Amino acid sequence: MGKHRSGIWNRAISPVSIRSKVSALVMMNGAVVIENEMQQMKLLSAINDEHEGVIVELAEPMGLEVFASMLKASLAHWRKLGKRGVWIKIPIELANLVEAAVKEGFWYHHAEPKYLMLVYWIPEGTHTLPANATHRVGVGAFVMNKNREVLVVQEKSGIFRGTGVWKFPTGVVDEGEDICAAAIREVKEETDIDAKFIELLAFRQSHKVFFGKSDLFFLCLLQPLSFNVQKQESEIDAAQWMPVEEYLAQPFVRKNEFVKQICEICLTKTDKNYSGFSPVPTTSNLVDENGYLYLNIQDMEKH
Repeated sequence: MGKHRSGIWNRAISPVSIRSKVSALVMMNGAVVIENEMQQMKLLSAINDEHEGVIVELAEPMGLEVFASMLKASLAHWRKLGKRGVWIKIPIELANLVEAAVKEGFWYHHAEPKYLMLVYWIPEGTHTLPANATHRVGVGAFVMNKNREVLVVQEKSGIFRGTGVWKFPTGVVDEGEDICAAAIREVKEETDIDAKFIELLAFRQSHKVFFGKSDLFFLCLLQPLSFNVQKQESEIDAAQWMPVEEYLAQPFVRKNEFVKQICEICLTKTDKNYSGFSPVPTTSNLVDENGYLYLNIQDMEKH
C-alpha cells in the first residue's frame, strides 16, 4: 500500500454543520414527556486530500471547549464518511488548542516557525501516513582558480571553531532552494566570491546527524567569476585562496577519510577524466514548480 500524502488537496468538504435528533425531557401538565428536536452541531471546515483523508487549517480564534466539541463532532462525521487520515494545522497564535487535539488522540507530525501540524488515523490498524522529513540537505563547494588555488574558509562556530582547519565553503540548502543555487549562495555569503555552478561531483548519505535525522551532502564544482575574497563577518573567521598542495597537506585532510576522498574526486575532475552531473531544467506533472535533473551530459552527448 502506498503512503498517504497530503501535498495536493481536492475540493472542500461541503458540510460545516450537521443536525442530529436528540430527546429532551420536559414537564407537561405535571408529567414527563419526551420531545424530539433537531440540534445543530458545528464542524471544523476541512478539505479533502488525495488519499481519502481531510486537512484542517485553523485560522479563527476559538475557545478550548468550543474547539474540543467541534473536533469531537467532526471526527465522528469523518468516520461515518470513511475518511482515513486527519491533518490539523494549528498556527502558533492558537497553540492553546493543541491540548484538546492531543486528548482526542492526535500526535505531532512536524513543526515550523509559525505552525504545528497534528495528525490522526481513523481506521483500525497501523496507519500509512508519511513520516516527517527524514533528511537534511547540505552542499560543499569546490572552487579553484587558474593558479590552482582553492577557496577555503575557517569557521567561527561549530566543530572546527578554533582548530585552524581550512575547509571548503559549506552550508544547508534552504527550503525551496535548488542545490546548484545553494552552492552559489554559500560561496557568495562566506567569501563574497561570485561563482558559476558547473557540476555535481558526488554526494554522501549519513544517518543520525541532526537531531536524529539523516543527512545528504552534495559536493559541487563551481567556477569563480570574481577573485577578491571578503569573509562573512558573522560566521567566518578567515577566508582566502590557498594553493591546493597546502590545503592537502593539512593534518585534518590527511587523517580524515571522507575529506581525502572528496579531494581525490576534485583533483581527478581537474587533472584527469571525471564526469559529474550537470543540472538540466525539467518539469513535473506532480508539482507546478520547475526543477533540475542532474545528469552526466558528456556521456549523454556521445550517443
